[in-house]
Amino acid sequence: MLLLSAVAYTAWVLEVVLSTGLDPVQAYISELAAEDQPLGGLFRATDLVAGLAVLAAALLALSAFHVRRPAPPAAGGSRGRRPWAAGGWAALALFGAATAADSRLPLSCAPTSDEMCAARETAGLVPATHTAHAVTSSLAMLGALGGLTALTVAARRYHRWPPVARYGPWLLGAEVLATGWSLSAIAAFEAGHGTWALGAGQRLQVLLVALWLALLAAAVGLPDRTGPSAGDTAGRAGAVVGGAVVGGAVREAPAAAAPSRTERRDPV
Repeated sequence: MLLLSAVAYTAWVLEVVLSTGLDPVQAYISELAAEDQPLGGLFRATDLVAGLAVLAAALLALSAFHVRRPAPPAAGGSRGRRPWAAGGWAALALFGAATAADSRLPLSCAPTSDEMCAARETAGLVPATHTAHAVTSSLAMLGALGGLTALTVAARRYHRWPPVARYGPWLLGAEVLATGWSLSAIAAFEAGHGTWALGAGQRLQVLLVALWLALLAAAVGLPDRTGPSAGDTAGRAGAVVGGAVVGGAVREAPAAAAPSRTERRDPV
């Protein structure tokens, strides 16, 4: 489901081969799904699939045994729940729910390419879905950043998900920079100072989230390599070939009795 969400969340790359009439360097990525766009229904559907898939994956992860299981002391974890892992999956659940809601609250028009739409938006003459869309989009990105941060910390702290532990910090740093670019460009556009390549910044931001989801999908699909604790290892080491452990001491098992004459003659 994480991999499905990653693929659906990058459906905007279809604008490379499909004629959308929007400039990918300047236009909001949400404008592809606007109600007045010819392919708006397609992009709203892919956003809905992406949101529901990651929401379902996050909820399953929150209820899975590996989140509730006590972390081995040798792995740096503490007994009970793993708070960084639980917090990360909860943030991804927020991301999924907000993305699904975002697809149901589309823009009515494309303000970066339609001057009349931009003027109506400035005058507050657009539907309330524009404001609601801004809220759900902000919540989605907040959830994505929170999930990326918390699950990366969890991977490194609990010694799990090696791909996330290795590449997560780099993706997080790039995502923070892309988010800063997008927020600055949005502020400039709303102040009437141009778009500052708003579309490129947002597309980079969304692409990094999709790469993170794909990386997380690959990581959770690997076998859990978290080793047993020292106590568990010592307990298992008590099983000795040809002997038994009683009260911490090794006692040799009694030798097998020699078979009787009858058993030798008729082993069945």
